[in-house]
Order: sequence, then C-alpha cells, then structure tokens
Amino acid sequence: MRVVGIIQARTGSTRLPRKVLLPVGGRPALERMIERVRASAELDEVVIATTQLPADEPIRALAAAVGVPCTSGHPTDLLDRHLQAAREASADVVVKIPSDCPLIDPRVIDAVVGFFRRHGGRHDIVSNLLPPSWPDGNDVEVMRRDALELAWREADRPFQREHTTPFLWDQPERFLVANVTAGSWSRPELPTTHRLTLDYVEDYHLICAVFDALHEESGAPFSVESVVDYLDAHPEIRALNARHGGASWTSRHRDELRTLAAPGLAPPSITAETR
Repeated sequence: MRVVGIIQARTGSTRLPRKVLLPVGGRPALERMIERVRASAELDEVVIATTQLPADEPIRALAAAVGVPCTSGHPTDLLDRHLQAAREASADVVVKIPSDCPLIDPRVIDAVVGFFRRHGGRHDIVSNLLPPSWPDGNDVEVMRRDALELAWREADRPFQREHTTPFLWDQPERFLVANVTAGSWSRPELPTTHRLTLDYVEDYHLICAVFDALHEESGAPFSVESVVDYLDAHPEIRALNARHGGASWTSRHRDELRTLAAPGLAPPSITAETR
C-alpha cells in the first residue's frame, strides 16, 4: 500500500496572492510546510500538485530546489489535479493536504494515516474534519485511489470538483467513511479559536509569530499542542486573526451537503492521542 501525501499549491489566491511563497522564518511558507509534512512517518512520498498556469512556475522551481516531485494540472478542478498527481506518483492511497497549512503537525498526519493503515485500507476516506477537533490548519484527508477515481468519474457539481473530497464524505451510506478526532488534550472550541491556516494577511502575521517563537534550529517540528499552549499564553497573538475564526468553504454549500444539513448522517469519530 503506497501512501502519497499531495500538497495542493498555487500562487493565485484571491484573498492573499502568492501566500505560499511569503517568507516564514526566512524561507517560503510552502517550503516550511514541506519540511513538516516530510517529517510524517506514515507517508511513503510527498508531492506537490500545482496548476499548469505560467504564474505557478515559482512553485515548480521551489519543488525542484527541495527535491519534491511536482505535477501541474487543472487550475480549478482539484479533483482532477489530485487524481493526476496520484497517477503520476503511482499512489494506492492519497493523503490530501492543502498548502494553507504551513504549521501542520506531522503527528496529526500520522494519527489519521495510521488509523487508515491499521484498518487495512478498507475505508474509502478517513479525515479529521468531520467534525474538526484540531486547530484549523491541521487538515488531513486520506482516501483510496480507486475511490478517488470513482469520484473523478461521477462528481458533477462544481464544488465537488473544486474541493476534491465532498463527493466521498457526503455519501456515508455509499462509502465507508471515518473521522479521527484529537485526544483528551483538545477542547471543543479549538477549531475556531486557534486558527493556524494561511488565508488572510492576519493569518500570516500569526503564523510568523508562532514560528519565530517555537522553531528550533535542529529542525524538529514543534507540535500542535505547543502551538495551542503558546497562543493560550499570548492572547494578543491569538487575537491577530480572531475575526476569521470558523470561516470555511462549507458554509457556502451547507444546504447542498447532506451530512451537514442532517448531522445524523455523519460518520462516527475515533479519538487519537498525539501528546
């Protein structure tokens, strides 16, 4: 079972253009994220999936510089882009990780992928987002490639193509779906009060502050728990992007997403301890 982590990255973000190339600790945010994703013990390979647009040539150059394979695909059909990357990487299992997660904890990746592996890959999709329990910016979705192939053939709504996975997780009666939640250290409010995703300039300022405070020259990735502890101890830093807490693409499609409109359809959650 070959498990490949795919980081989707582009420069054309409308809210914060070229955000993945902004410097964090003197290096591009995407490079910092690659360092952290590569520290996962459960991934066999990490690849970048960018677009075919000329504007994304800097991403291809960055991937080459750090020795990460890079595929170039459709600008807006992320379902197609992920599948093409999976095919090029000969992946049996795809781990979808968006590039707006530069502080992602590799142990969170291991918790979700590890659950998938322990169950023999029998699940069609396993995530840590339904519902979320880690701070926003630790998004991990694991799916079998054959399930992704099926979604690619059948998904026909624009939001299903743009966001890659809702065709799978929004049909739990058809696909075997599971959700992995954070351990006992977590708190119900963390996904909205501790925002570690990179989407707005305020997010960038917080991410830089956290990185500068916690980064070790040894390169050992700091944990999500240490980030939470730091933000709890520095409420003025946590307040930097507080007004964006809880923002999500799903809010625009709540009436179309069956498992959000009827929570009783959502899959059961499994707890994972990372501390």
